[in-house]
Amino acid sequence: MTETPRIPLSPTTRSTLTRSKERARIERAELDAVLDAGLVCHLGVLLGGAPVVLPTIYGREGDTLYLHGSTGAGNMRAAMTGPVSVAVTLVDGVVYARSAMHFSMNFRSAVVHGRPVEITDPAARVNALRVITEHAAPGAWSRVRPPSKKELAATMVLALDLTEASVKVRSGGPKDDPADIDNGGVWAGVLPVRQAWGEPIDSADLESGLAVPGDVRERAEPSLLPVR
Repeated sequence: MTETPRIPLSPTTRSTLTRSKERARIERAELDAVLDAGLVCHLGVLLGGAPVVLPTIYGREGDTLYLHGSTGAGNMRAAMTGPVSVAVTLVDGVVYARSAMHFSMNFRSAVVHGRPVEITDPAARVNALRVITEHAAPGAWSRVRPPSKKELAATMVLALDLTEASVKVRSGGPKDDPADIDNGGVWAGVLPVRQAWGEPIDSADLESGLAVPGDVRERAEPSLLPVR
């Protein structure tokens, strides 16, 4: 069996962890895994001289992260004027400790730094919107109406290179002080966090007789499947 090549991330000053360095992950595949598992990222920009962080849908294709929004959105225009930061966090559990200071979270997170560029080529813009749609709703693009010229004109699509990024992961139980462990009497452990799909809900204006598409049904069953 051919072993999958291990491609490292390329750390920079901004993307190198300065605290809890043992939680850093250094392989590119681990960055892709976090981005592909998330549904929403948080885009940080400077808007009017102040930091603004807003949630947004995204999609990844190869070495590129795609973002989109209204051409009139201030955060999208601000993203074109300087460096941005994009963060995706997946919470896997709440860590209960014996002391308040050692409570924590088990998580997987990725932070991408860079300066996005606007996609202006019509075919590339449509492809980026396809990637974003398929990230949020796999299988949907092929059956829905594609964006119209008017819709495309009102939408800004940005591409952010994934070269400068960091990945941080915490797993396992609490890191209690020996004295607190020896004293006992307080429960410690991890309460796992899991997201699950629910039962699909028909739109109120859905025409009679239309069944839930197979890709939606497969995603929702069984009900305790992870979100991604």
